[in-house]
Amino acid sequence: MGEVKFESLSDRKVWRRAMLHLKKRDRALGRIIDGIGEIKFEWHWEPYEAIIRSFIYQQISGSAGDSILKKFEGMFGGRLPTPKEFLRAPERRVRAAGISPQKYSYIKNLCERLESEELDLTGLARLPDEEVIAILDDLKGVGRWTAEMFLMSSLRMVDVFAADDLGLKNAVRRVYKLRKDPSRATLDKITGRWRPYRSIAAIYLWRSTDGIKRKK
Repeated sequence: MGEVKFESLSDRKVWRRAMLHLKKRDRALGRIIDGIGEIKFEWHWEPYEAIIRSFIYQQISGSAGDSILKKFEGMFGGRLPTPKEFLRAPERRVRAAGISPQKYSYIKNLCERLESEELDLTGLARLPDEEVIAILDDLKGVGRWTAEMFLMSSLRMVDVFAADDLGLKNAVRRVYKLRKDPSRATLDKITGRWRPYRSIAAIYLWRSTDGIKRKK
């Protein structure tokens, strides 16, 4: 058996193949793709940064997350703190950036586990998606949504669809003219047509609603 070629969201050839595939399989999504054109995907964060960002952006708008992240990084010279730096910083100082007590506890738990070497984020790219999700799910504050965002933003996997993402559910409801929020069965039926490029379909849906700020 030949080696399976890994496809990445950073590969422009993958995007072009995906655009053709999605337009062929789904007319409604195809109209969105034609209207937006080719997207230059610029999410690319190391595992630690990707998880921190996911914590900060949980359950808030993209613009609110941008503001909090900017203030948070500003406390550490315009960058994210290392785990050791975060653990040494006074909690009240960190929370002054707008980070809730709950999200502070999530970041603290992550930093403690990294510092103690209980958690190792290296090598995750070599594991199957579901195994990565299981490892991350063991972290405080990490659910399936956060793990799926990690698969896209850090590991750059091309076939991920975060079915619990409110922005995606709203976009699907609008694009497919549904009278109520789509059920998991409905989402599975719609997104099944997009395999193996569900990540790229999701990015077009997000961009179509401007739910998360992205560079083009």
